[in-house]
Amino acid sequence: MEGQETISPFMPMFEQFRTELDEHHDRRERITKASRDITAASKKIIFTLQRVRTLNQPLTQQTVKANKQYYEAISGHYSAISKDLQGLNAWRYNRQITGGCQEWMEAACFQHYLETASLISHEDAAQKLKDLDPDGPGVQLSPEDWVLGVYDMTGELMRFAITAMATSGELPVIPSSSSGDAMDVDSSKQRNLLTDMRGLRAALESLDTGVGPFAKDARNKMEVMQTSVEKVEKALYGLIVRGAERPKGWMPEVESGRPVEVEG
Repeated sequence: MEGQETISPFMPMFEQFRTELDEHHDRRERITKASRDITAASKKIIFTLQRVRTLNQPLTQQTVKANKQYYEAISGHYSAISKDLQGLNAWRYNRQITGGCQEWMEAACFQHYLETASLISHEDAAQKLKDLDPDGPGVQLSPEDWVLGVYDMTGELMRFAITAMATSGELPVIPSSSSGDAMDVDSSKQRNLLTDMRGLRAALESLDTGVGPFAKDARNKMEVMQTSVEKVEKALYGLIVRGAERPKGWMPEVESGRPVEVEG
């Protein structure tokens, strides 16, 4: 009929495409925002853990209480997006959530080491992450995010070691009765924080990362990890050489004469 607008038979199909794209962009933005919030809360957990002065012992109630709010916030963020990260979507939006997962893994790995003087396994870490969403399907922790979180955790071990040497004048030692040779260190020698960091360095350096985004991320973190271990080595060297002559208020110098910041 003349004057009547003809509707293309393809319009419903393109409207469906538009709906799917809108849902995709909304989902991606939700995950990206949640990842940023998880990262921020995880950093606050790490800041609190850096005030701990003991190793291979349960955290104090004060530390647990201080971090409770951040764990609750992280649990809420993961619960809000867990349904968006199931099936193929877990891989489709991996780049959007990986930052939050790596930062959470760094905090969880650091806390596990402070409590047990051992490295948390991927299986245990993945279960802890799923437990953050008790009423939902949970978010998967990929092996790649686990490894990248371990890379980052070495930086926290470095800060913990420097703080310990600056405040107590000695490097933390792991009691021989402590379980766990997860750091792959020589059991015939006394374990301390540096031997564990060296064990981690050896294990991470021998890891075949293949090619792709994970390999690129691992290469970027490798140099930082190696530098962290070297800083502890240089700080311990300075501590031993200077010995009892260490002046009051001395802080280990690790590079270019610049001291590392330590918690008071």
